[in-house]
Amino acid sequence: MAKESFDKEIQFLRLLVLTSGAYSRQQFADRLGISVHTFDKTIRRLKDIVASVHRQLPQEQGREFAETLRFSYYDSADPMLLFLYRAKSLKESESVRLALLLEAMRDEPLAVTELLDACCGGMPADGPLPDEKTIRADVKYLEDVGAIRREPGGRPYRYRVRDELVKELTFDELLDLYDFVDVMANTQVPSVQGYLLRDSLKRALKRREPELETAATEPFLYKYHYYPRLLDEAHLYALLQAIRERRYVRFLYFSPKTRKSYGSRNTNPLFERDTSGKEERVLPLKVVYDHQYGRWYLLGHDSRGALKKYRLEGLTQIAEAEAVPETPYAAKREELEERLRFSWLIDTGERVTVRARFYKPEGGGPDFVKERVLLQGQWGRIAEEDDGSFVYEIEVNGTTEIKPWLRSFGSSCEVLEPDHLRREMIEEWKEIRGYYEPVRENL
Repeated sequence: MAKESFDKEIQFLRLLVLTSGAYSRQQFADRLGISVHTFDKTIRRLKDIVASVHRQLPQEQGREFAETLRFSYYDSADPMLLFLYRAKSLKESESVRLALLLEAMRDEPLAVTELLDACCGGMPADGPLPDEKTIRADVKYLEDVGAIRREPGGRPYRYRVRDELVKELTFDELLDLYDFVDVMANTQVPSVQGYLLRDSLKRALKRREPELETAATEPFLYKYHYYPRLLDEAHLYALLQAIRERRYVRFLYFSPKTRKSYGSRNTNPLFERDTSGKEERVLPLKVVYDHQYGRWYLLGHDSRGALKKYRLEGLTQIAEAEAVPETPYAAKREELEERLRFSWLIDTGERVTVRARFYKPEGGGPDFVKERVLLQGQWGRIAEEDDGSFVYEIEVNGTTEIKPWLRSFGSSCEVLEPDHLRREMIEEWKEIRGYYEPVRENL
């Protein structure tokens, strides 16, 4: 897929998950800023990707595209949104060619000319045949990403697949490694690379034991809540690379408040249309993940030196720009860290002291309320404590980000200070109480 197409499919899948198919074709196209014709083409493209991912299944057991996004509770051990990453965002010819090269180098090291012969012999009859220059570029790409290694010796250089780890481990060691990767991929962020590694290890186990049952390789089941977070990881590594290289990035940004989440790039001036996205040029300084809502945020400075914050779900058409010297970049990073020192997440507002009383569970059982406060309370401290409650105190930049955490304790938490936060919590609980009022008095 081309770069713009990958952005489009990311936003397409995000809307499909969030709306659960509630939009009509026209509503979906309007929200994405594309035509209905482009919507239909994207559906066909995604169906082709799903078919290629599940090509090992008999046709009568193949999955329809709509069914891939109907998640049941236990299906979340294998998030279906990963099929977009398995397509590798490559053109179809590139996917076929790289697969042939890796298969050819699996058993013995080969030179570029031998790889060219193997690739030409395995290409589909209707596919374009590569030349030596193309194969050399593919080999360099595979070497850069660590999939293959060059064997010692002079020219002509020979290359082979880097699969020593899988070959040297026993079956039980390989199964233990799979279990470890499975747990980490489902409990840590970022996760996409862990899921892809888990799939590779599962295939290696199947090659060792073709009769191995699926249940033997999946002893853990997870309920995954934030599927769109996996889509945001498509931008994560490009931004981290820009941070390492101290480079500006350019992108088209769609704020969560806008009605659209994507805008097509029109090359024909006759069909030029206004887009609700905003072109941004930013020096990225930090990427932050919000565990509460499963969101990624980018923090950086614009060309005027102002601090800017973006949700990664709104970024499209990311491109690197010029680099900046190390000394001024380090100064900007230090300034940002100082402004975030009292941020519950990324808030850089006015500093305020929050005091809240937490009530311990009745009955003398484990004090899970205190355990959770100590685990999640960051740099806050317990200022007072008695047999029935304790007072938690923390200094934060603003109250917007800490309020959902306090509210999640329900009746076990009473906000004491500041007064405006206490009033806000009272009004919110009154509103929630109103939701449970009977519709009729005699109901």
